[in-house]
Amino acid sequence: MKSSPLIRKLGRLYHSKKALAIPVTYLILFVTTLFLVAVTYDLAIQRIDANSQDLKVSTAQGNMMGLDEDLSSVLWQPGSSQTLDFTDSGGQLNIEPTSNPLSISITDNNISAIVFNDSVGWVVYELPYSETADTGLFLRGDERAIVNQSGFSMTQLCIQEGAENSEILLRYRPIVSCVAAETQDNETVNDVRIYVIDLNSSQLIENVTGDVPLKITCESTETSVTNYTIPYQPGTLIVTANFEDMNGQVSVPIVPISSTSYGAIVNVELVLCEVQIERWVM
Repeated sequence: MKSSPLIRKLGRLYHSKKALAIPVTYLILFVTTLFLVAVTYDLAIQRIDANSQDLKVSTAQGNMMGLDEDLSSVLWQPGSSQTLDFTDSGGQLNIEPTSNPLSISITDNNISAIVFNDSVGWVVYELPYSETADTGLFLRGDERAIVNQSGFSMTQLCIQEGAENSEILLRYRPIVSCVAAETQDNETVNDVRIYVIDLNSSQLIENVTGDVPLKITCESTETSVTNYTIPYQPGTLIVTANFEDMNGQVSVPIVPISSTSYGAIVNVELVLCEVQIERWVM
């Protein structure tokens, strides 16, 4: 029995090299397609993860700025309070009332005194891992430990390197003003005011995750005054603030002390605002 022409052609194709090449070519195309799909999927997942982490960092920054704004709104108003919801952004909230030691001193040619030496607390939010956390960036304020009243903020809100991941640090630096008030017994009276925000009465909160409702209360505002009578024309009074974790001391020269030829009286007023941050339960 003779085979048909079609069967004979198929038989020749089966035994030819072309017959072997066709399935191998399709196999290569199939494997290449799978590889491209896998690589594209992996890149897409990485981009989604990166965008998700960036969103968490942005949310954490917004939370800390909101905390600063609410705290600033109750300053110097004893009894006033604010509540806020610190929303989850994948990290850990820490309120450390006994951290952040601050020392403040004043010096002149013949004056040298420490006017404040205590811990004033801070708030730290440890961020989830992110390659774009902008470590070293100040969201508010700058690196100076003390400023005068020429439009500077007491807030220091920055992103810094933490023990594991980057973290957002919120604390408050002193601010200073100096006013020549009046002349008394031929001596000019100068009022030097040093403003300090103290979070020492806050609740200790460690490594808390998720949403955290917080209450901020201005507990008190207290003023203590030290008087110095200077029987000469003084130069510039220097107020120096030193945080333990900062490199060295940062000094801010106050405007030259006003005086007459008889000398001057300098009243150094320390204005301390005690603010409490705690978990809030309705």
